[in-house]
Amino acid sequence: MIAKPFRFVLIGLAAATLAGCGVQADSTGSKAATPASAEQVARGKYLARAADCAACHTAEEGGAPFAGGVALETPFGKLYGTNITPDKDHGIGDWSADDFYKALHEGVTPNKRLYPAMPYTSYRSLSREDTDALYAYLMSLKPAKVPNKEDELHFPFNLRFGVMFWNMLFLKDSLPDASTGQSVNWQRGRYLAGALGHCAECHTPRGQLGQLNLAKPLTGGVLGRIGAPDITPTGLAARGWTAQGLETFFATGIAPQGSAYGEMYPVIHLSSQHLSKTDLTAMASYLMGDKPPAPAPLKSVSADAAELTAGRQLYTAVCAGCHGREGEGKPNVTVAMHGNSTVRNADPRNLIVATLDGIKEQRFPNNGAMQEMPGFASKLSDKEMAQLANFLRASWGGQPADVTADAVKALR
Repeated sequence: MIAKPFRFVLIGLAAATLAGCGVQADSTGSKAATPASAEQVARGKYLARAADCAACHTAEEGGAPFAGGVALETPFGKLYGTNITPDKDHGIGDWSADDFYKALHEGVTPNKRLYPAMPYTSYRSLSREDTDALYAYLMSLKPAKVPNKEDELHFPFNLRFGVMFWNMLFLKDSLPDASTGQSVNWQRGRYLAGALGHCAECHTPRGQLGQLNLAKPLTGGVLGRIGAPDITPTGLAARGWTAQGLETFFATGIAPQGSAYGEMYPVIHLSSQHLSKTDLTAMASYLMGDKPPAPAPLKSVSADAAELTAGRQLYTAVCAGCHGREGEGKPNVTVAMHGNSTVRNADPRNLIVATLDGIKEQRFPNNGAMQEMPGFASKLSDKEMAQLANFLRASWGGQPADVTADAVKALR
């Protein structure tokens, strides 16, 4: 299961432009700070975690909270997450709560339009009460005098006026659902996953102009090296997910179906692990629907015996020591390969990329951990990598052994 609301390649486009938040205007037109209650600030902090704001606005190594500096590589050029602390020179010191609401609801700030990759397409559904709480929390932070870095967008993407026409064509009042339901949990999950968590921004395919393909909500998208998989009820069930498995995954980053890695790891680390159990249950309920499909059993797959034997030999040589001879994995060391969600994915992209690049050591809540997985790009040829992937897919994923050496080469 992979994701990033837009720490994910495209969300960064607009995250890099989000500079400002400020003070309320009084009846005379002058700006004066409006005190927020401790309860409102605390709620805003919770909502900021649910919305995963830190991912784009806090640099990983030594960065002051929400002071920006996150480098974002995109198809449109290089962007940097901005300073959204209340600093008046570099951050968010000069917006009112109305300005903040308009930015999240319409993608328009007091002095510019935000790029449509900033998820105002999802945030448009946020309530005014919640945007005010977010605003109160951000304004309660210590101002950080950290200058913003200049974006490095290619022409014509550096011309903001085009966003006005993009909004006219593609900005909708709400996004379609991939599941069905009417329960209280489903409704709450819809708000958490659809608006705050903006799951669609990564998990929905996009058109040539960067617009969400609303005919295929949550069916998966490729925004960077790791793809965001299909998280519709059917897509999740096909890879063995259940509502309980999803809830465990969101809470801890580790579930029987696999662990978080790639862009989904910071989502767990910075966002979902901090949510209440009630909200985690609601998110899982929304993604699976009120009547979730049963997890699909592993299918038996026929494949070329010689190729499977070659793949098995490679697995034994380079993988079995950590993942187990029969792919059973080791608790707090490695995930199981047998029935793993990535191995069961119809699209082999993430399996190939993870094997090529490796995965860094990861720490999860409740002392959970996964040790570093080395990459094998320099150790296995394209053909060997394809044989290994095909063995895993056919033996433990119920997927056809159809990965080619050319497919591996394209992802190196």
